Amino acid sequence: MNVETTVLLTILIPILGSFAVPLAGLASGKARSVWAVAVSAVTAVLPLTLLSFALEGGELVVRKNLALGLDFVLIIDPLSIFMASVSSFVGFLIVVYSLGYIRHEENQSEYYLMVLLFIGAMMGLVFSGNLIFLYLFWEIIAISCWRLIGFYRQPDHVRKADKAFLVTFFGAVVMLLGFVQIYGVTNTFDITAMRGTLVPGTAVLLILFGIFSKSATIPLHTWLPDAGVAPTTVTALLHAAVLVKIGVYAFARLFLYTFRLPDGWQEALPIIVMVSSLVAAGAAAVENDIKRILAYSTISQIGYIFLGFTAMNAAGISGSLLFILMHGLAKAGLFLCAGIVIHAVHTKDIREMGGLIKTMPVTAVAFLACAFSVIGIPPFGGFFSKFLVILGTVQAGRPWVAAMALFTAVLTMYYLFKVFSLVFLGEAKHPAPERTKSMVYVVAVLAVLSLAAGLFVAYPTKLTNIATTQMSWWLR
Repeated sequence: MNVETTVLLTILIPILGSFAVPLAGLASGKARSVWAVAVSAVTAVLPLTLLSFALEGGELVVRKNLALGLDFVLIIDPLSIFMASVSSFVGFLIVVYSLGYIRHEENQSEYYLMVLLFIGAMMGLVFSGNLIFLYLFWEIIAISCWRLIGFYRQPDHVRKADKAFLVTFFGAVVMLLGFVQIYGVTNTFDITAMRGTLVPGTAVLLILFGIFSKSATIPLHTWLPDAGVAPTTVTALLHAAVLVKIGVYAFARLFLYTFRLPDGWQEALPIIVMVSSLVAAGAAAVENDIKRILAYSTISQIGYIFLGFTAMNAAGISGSLLFILMHGLAKAGLFLCAGIVIHAVHTKDIREMGGLIKTMPVTAVAFLACAFSVIGIPPFGGFFSKFLVILGTVQAGRPWVAAMALFTAVLTMYYLFKVFSLVFLGEAKHPAPERTKSMVYVVAVLAVLSLAAGLFVAYPTKLTNIATTQMSWWLR
């Protein structure tokens, strides 16, 4: 199977497969679950088969000519293959975890339909080489997110789902205005035809507004902690694998691969994203709701990814790409560990938990391992990505911003150790064992991968270095 066919299948299988979920559900609940796992598994495997192509520095542009400049364009390069591999693999693990987590819930057909559509739209966005198709997949993800956040259908949950949709939809429309302004300058929506083009500062502002709204950068962040009303599997998908990573991927594709940020933005953005990261870490430190703590933690860590990209040098960009992988594994692990705990003790307040390491030893160890990676403790994967981001920031001549990043890392250590201490140590308040094996296996796998990604960091680093070299044409 050639590269073009593999990518088309990576996009089409989850999207078309999602609409077959209700049909499988008519047969039986087991058939529906098997179908969802099979579709997500195939979607996870297909990008992995392209890794050899990426490691050879391969780059392929597939173009199908349509009317009015709306050509269907796919960019198949190390950046898109890396992002697709990470997102689809974490998405597959979340689907497997869902088998135990939502097995007693209603609306399971809609749940699996939206999760698979979510993953498929992410694949489409990652490989899209046309701004309009990028926007189209962006909005499909927003619709899926809206339905998943309001999955339990309680009035308060629906309001928070509506809030998430409206904030991200409004940001996307503003971003679309930026795309239209770029079209007025270039007379094309084809990303590959714009490389090196100088774009108006207002277009940059409009696009960044959309990116920051989707990535929950302060002050456009309030929808993300509220999204914790969704099933934990959904919040893991939003935080670790897909939703908030869309913004950082779009930033890399547009402002590293295609354009280059104007000088004024190069100076302002590192401060903006690091202030967002620091404030979010402070909010996590004073929260007591475990899912809101992890949500603020995500906002904080996304700031690091943006920071590395804004350094505009090899160390920073490669570090940010590594951070996408390391954070995807570790934060998915943290959220899914939280899901096991919440499922058992029926509360999200960490002050009402305690002593769970006695009855949930695997979950406790997995949570601690993933926390080590997010904090950046060697030899876990998060250490290497965070080190490169801070190194890139220093090399860019911004030592004070690097100092803010280090202080944020200290806050990260504080609130994650606080969660571990209050939830797993001390006096046991709830005799809650680890009942569902599929859920426990998934968090154990993510914990092992968070460590393995650090021990064998040379392998993903080789790919991120190639991606950095290929997309950052102005570094050559």
